[in-house]
Amino acid sequence: MQVSGPTFLTEGVQMRHRAIAIVSTVAVLVTLVSSGAASAVAQTASVRTAWAKPDLRGIWDFRTITPLERPAELADHAFLTEEEAAALEREVVDQNARLLARAPERTKVTDQVDTREDGTPGFYNNLWLDQGTTVVGTRRTSRIVDPPDGRLPALTPEAERRAASPEAQRRTDARRGRVPAVSWEDLRPGDRCIQHGKAGPPISSGGYNNNMQLFQTPDYVAILIEQIHSVRVIPLDGRPHLGSGIRQWMGDSRGRWDGDVLVIETTNFNGKHAQAGRPTLTSSEHQSLIERFTRVDAETLLYEYTVTDQATWAAAWTAQVTMNKSQDPLYEYACHEGNYSMQVRLAGARAMEREAAEAVATNGVR
Repeated sequence: MQVSGPTFLTEGVQMRHRAIAIVSTVAVLVTLVSSGAASAVAQTASVRTAWAKPDLRGIWDFRTITPLERPAELADHAFLTEEEAAALEREVVDQNARLLARAPERTKVTDQVDTREDGTPGFYNNLWLDQGTTVVGTRRTSRIVDPPDGRLPALTPEAERRAASPEAQRRTDARRGRVPAVSWEDLRPGDRCIQHGKAGPPISSGGYNNNMQLFQTPDYVAILIEQIHSVRVIPLDGRPHLGSGIRQWMGDSRGRWDGDVLVIETTNFNGKHAQAGRPTLTSSEHQSLIERFTRVDAETLLYEYTVTDQATWAAAWTAQVTMNKSQDPLYEYACHEGNYSMQVRLAGARAMEREAAEAVATNGVR
């Protein structure tokens, strides 16, 4: 196997590779354009627990090639036709086959290890990626369903200032390798095995490990995300949220049933949480989240979430993704056990500082 570009093991060593397969589009979900419509379909679902609630238990796969935001060229095109969806899926399968058969080659070290100029991976070869080969079951052109244009709302002036601050710029540059990292705090929470944007909440698909396992009892649900080791244990008994003085990476979640829809409300974020849709921007402590899980049929779960953060977004926004029942096991993601990259990156940063200091001492030039 040929590695294309520099290899940074920043996210653990337990990535698993699934064989590429063409999965047929779930066309029956075209009408599920809102949680209300999804709830109506779920009313007829016969998959229920012994305590008469929709059975959400199991391992769910949320891989999709549907982007979070609607591409600019599809500005007024909210849904794909069956033919358009099939063409996009064939294109991804064909590209995967081409990349798999591509001759070995060396790549240049740049400040962007994720994507090369031709759009191919810059860190590993394509074999390591598992982004899926299908669009979401609703055939939407974006996961965002509100605003209606499928795009993220504008940032607030406060968020713009936060993103443009010297500290934020330095951390962005350090995370992209442009400047040495001053400390571990300059590295992403995911690099530090604390919290990953994919796990959120909200849950968001990415390059690989797009799986979650949901556990359910009459009094609790627990959501385990494959990426890193994040698990939320969510009470359903109506207890209040934690006090405002207690802030957490993944917030404080409380669940309830709204008919056949599981609704989870999360508050008390710590302001260091990776912001969905803007990976270089953290949320504020004012962020709140509403998630909705609807069992559509025996093989499909509709996941919808609404992000509200008045210190970050000019308006609330909502996204949807269909999750498919998986028969594969969920493997342990041993992040801390394999997290050598943080030590290596910080050691490299200190070496660069020593070299710069020696140059000044020798030549008197910075």
